[in-house]
Amino acid sequence: MRLGIVLMLWFASTLAFAQEGALQADFRREGERVAESCKGGVKSAPGCAIELFTDHPLHIAVGSMPPQNGFALGAAFVAGKNTTNWRMTWDLDAVGSVNGSFRAGGYMKMIHTPPQAIHVLQPVSPGSSAGAPAPSSATKNFVHPYTVVNLYAQTISLNKLFYFGLGNDSTLPGQSVFGMSQTIIGASAIKPVYEWQAIRGLNLSLLGEVNGRFVSLRANHGESEPSIETIYSEATAPGLASQPSMIQLGEGIRIKPTLAGRLQLNYFGNFQQFAASSDSRHSFMRWTADLNHTFALYGNTQSAGVNSSDEHGPDECAKLDQACPSVSHSRNLNGSISFRLLLTESFASSENTIPFYFQPTFGGSDINGSSALSSYQDYRFRAPGALLLREGFEHSVWGPLGISFLADQGRVANTRSDIGFDHLKHSFSAGLTLRAGGFPMVSMMFAWGGSEGHHNIFNLNPSLLGGSTRPSLF
Repeated sequence: MRLGIVLMLWFASTLAFAQEGALQADFRREGERVAESCKGGVKSAPGCAIELFTDHPLHIAVGSMPPQNGFALGAAFVAGKNTTNWRMTWDLDAVGSVNGSFRAGGYMKMIHTPPQAIHVLQPVSPGSSAGAPAPSSATKNFVHPYTVVNLYAQTISLNKLFYFGLGNDSTLPGQSVFGMSQTIIGASAIKPVYEWQAIRGLNLSLLGEVNGRFVSLRANHGESEPSIETIYSEATAPGLASQPSMIQLGEGIRIKPTLAGRLQLNYFGNFQQFAASSDSRHSFMRWTADLNHTFALYGNTQSAGVNSSDEHGPDECAKLDQACPSVSHSRNLNGSISFRLLLTESFASSENTIPFYFQPTFGGSDINGSSALSSYQDYRFRAPGALLLREGFEHSVWGPLGISFLADQGRVANTRSDIGFDHLKHSFSAGLTLRAGGFPMVSMMFAWGGSEGHHNIFNLNPSLLGGSTRPSLF
């Protein structure tokens, strides 16, 4: 906690010293906007909330912590600066929940915007065939996607996490509880490969990351479930006895084409290497393939999109010289049908083991807040490998309010031979979603269909609608 506070104060003092005049002006203008939006009593409540929760440079930060750790409330600070070739933003936030869990972090985003990035292309003229060039006088400016570099330092402390043992056959009586802290210091980059005319339609990007991960586990004897060390050992929960510092590298590729104006593909693949600084028995590698297919019922639809942007920080929802999208922009008719295939596998040498806290989980939601097999308890199934199939339907009902239905089939796998399409566990979930302006997305879901009962899930995305996600915790 002290590390996070010191880090944020250092960032804020550096920014204030370098841009004191500009920051003072930003705070003054924000104060004027808040005062204007919040006068007028009850009728002004929606506009007042928009300013308080999305404006910059300072706003209230809210969101769900990882499952079982409650709802978090805090503050976020956002600032930026443009140069000839770069647009830079700084994002600092700190939130805490009622069970004592907290997250604090600083995020810097640099977007390469050189003048030569603007190209003149010819649009299709009215009445011409698709792909036929328009007259040379009918030209427009087209800005290709930019290279994005992220620098970040984040610390998170979670007081309640579950461990049921490893594998698809773990049992409910094996439930235990523990606490975990993790500090991540690292950088990532996204390089769109747009210079090659033949692949422009693929929206291909190369990705890279380097992270230092510092994990500490602790007992939890304040819950009805037994603390993890009372029923598990290093043999049954690898990494329980010691948690060495990790250097984690990653390389990946992403393509996001849109076919026939309706079918949106988002294919992602990466390869990661986890190297332990000491006790190298915990070094391992992991590959992931995540294939998303979304058919927009009404053309490009907001509901079909992913709620993150490469160009915005986690507490941003618009460019710093513009306002966040208003709630009125969320009132268009939206609908989508989706299909997802996720496959991941971690592997190590015969002498090494893979720490359980870096293994993916299915059941309820995982430590990043992503749901899978939602009718089961949070973190219910855990293993080095995992396979998930998901079919989804989402549609707007009134304004920003929508309905969602998901069907999941999946399993986790201790070994490669365990990965397959037989003996999949099933789960269904349905509920309401709220995507309003720049606010975080809210989902309220009821899940059923598994062999262990049902599950109610309420989630408030910890990033503003349009803001990028924070670094993964596993």
